[in-house]
Amino acid sequence: MSSEQQPSEKPGAGDGDAERTRSGKSAKLLVLLFGLAAAGLVLDVITKSAVVAALEGGPPVELLGGLVYLDVLRNPGAAFSLATGMTWLLALLAIVVVGVIVWLAPRLRSAGWAAGLGLMLGGTLGNLGDRLFRAPGPLQGHVVDFISVLAPNGEFFPVFNVADSCITCGAVLIVLLSLLGRDYDGTVHRKKQRAAGNES
Repeated sequence: MSSEQQPSEKPGAGDGDAERTRSGKSAKLLVLLFGLAAAGLVLDVITKSAVVAALEGGPPVELLGGLVYLDVLRNPGAAFSLATGMTWLLALLAIVVVGVIVWLAPRLRSAGWAAGLGLMLGGTLGNLGDRLFRAPGPLQGHVVDFISVLAPNGEFFPVFNVADSCITCGAVLIVLLSLLGRDYDGTVHRKKQRAAGNES
C-alpha cells in the first residue's frame, strides 16, 4: 500500500516546488518592472524640474559640441507635436495604458517584457504627470520637453524628454521580442512551430 502511494506523493511535492519557483520568478519580474518604472519616473521628474527652474525662458544650452541642446519647450500634444488640440484625450489614453500594464504585470513570465513594460510605464507616468498637474490645468497640462538633437528648437528632430526616451526604448524592446516570437508569458512561438513541423 505504501509503495503505491509514493508515486502520487512525489508529483505533489514537485508541483509545489514548481509553483514556488513560478511565484519567485513572478515576484522578481514585478520588482524589475516597477523598479524600472520608478527609476524612469524619478529621473523624468527631476530633469524636468531642473530645466524648468534653471533654463526656461533663456537661450538654448549647447552640450557635447552641439550634439545636444537643452531647449525648454511646452508641448500640448503627443510625440512629434501630434494631436496638439487633444491634450485631454492623450491624458485619458495614458491612464488606460497604465491600467493595462498594471493588469498585465502579474501575468508576466518574461524578463524582456518586464523591462520593456517597466520603461513604458515610467515614461507614461512621467508625461501623464505633466498633463495632470502642469498649466494650464488638469488633463490640459503641457508636457515639458527639453532635449534637442543637433540643433536647438527641434530643427533636425522633435524636442523630447526622458519620459519619451523611456517609452520609445520600451516599445522598441517589446516589438523586437514580438518579432522573435517571445510572448509576455514566457512562451516562444517559433520553437513551438518548429516542434510541430518536426512532429509532422
